[in-house]
Amino acid sequence: MTPDLMEEGAKTLARAYKLPTNAGESGGREASYGRVVEPGQLDVAHGSILYLEDIEVSFDGFKALNKLSLDISVGEMRCIIGPNGAGKTTMMDVITGKTRPDSGTAFFGSTINLLSMRENEIAQAGIGRKFQKPTVFEQLSVFENLELALKADRSARASVFFKLNSEQLDRIGDMLQLIHLRDQAQRTAGLLSHGQKQWLEIGMLLMQNPKLLLLDEPVAGMTDEETERTAELFLSLEGKHSLVVVEHDMKFIHELTTQGATADRKKVTVLHEGSVLAEGTLADVQANDKVVEVYLGR
Repeated sequence: MTPDLMEEGAKTLARAYKLPTNAGESGGREASYGRVVEPGQLDVAHGSILYLEDIEVSFDGFKALNKLSLDISVGEMRCIIGPNGAGKTTMMDVITGKTRPDSGTAFFGSTINLLSMRENEIAQAGIGRKFQKPTVFEQLSVFENLELALKADRSARASVFFKLNSEQLDRIGDMLQLIHLRDQAQRTAGLLSHGQKQWLEIGMLLMQNPKLLLLDEPVAGMTDEETERTAELFLSLEGKHSLVVVEHDMKFIHELTTQGATADRKKVTVLHEGSVLAEGTLADVQANDKVVEVYLGR
């Protein structure tokens, strides 16, 4: 990869993941980006990593979120389902700072007020988001994509001359194994299948070591085999990261919520018309008459 391509890639990746590109050019991180929350400041002593209360969002009179409340525990995998228009994407937009709510409370841990922060600050604090459409550098190799993600928090200029040490090489190797792409490391990302691109973007997010991952329809468009391997990947992350998975594929939801050490305690949240319609185990929500009427029965 040429230095120009590396530098441009680092800048683009930093923009995509809301990370700084070159703090020194603007008089330091604080001057350029406002208040920065370091990962060590995350206080989860009370057991919750994400807490939303009475969040309301309206667009031209349409109430996208209506007193939405949600509590995610540290290390939890929470699956969120609901019909189109239920408010799932708007909820993630609020959590990541893309949308400002009209009212309500949103905290990351006990002390980090998400509503007072910008998108880049929220990403730096430890929240990563995976959108429906994979965003990878298709002209670069799988390895180079992960390499860029690893150093996206460095200045773009310094990244041109940056060399991986043995620890970082091992970390990329471990990530390639985790996302089922070790044998594709030198392949151009644009030649990967849709599912493989999804895995690569998840790997790029994980290289930033987020505490909370928001995953929006991660298996949409995948083959059955890719969906199964994605379930294995997510289950392997349990306890190491907190995951919020928004998905329509009920077979995939079943795999995530009935497997693993905490299967008997996993919750599914059902959204409808911007608020929580039901919450409980998968069996609980599947037996809920209101859920069947507005979602599962369709």
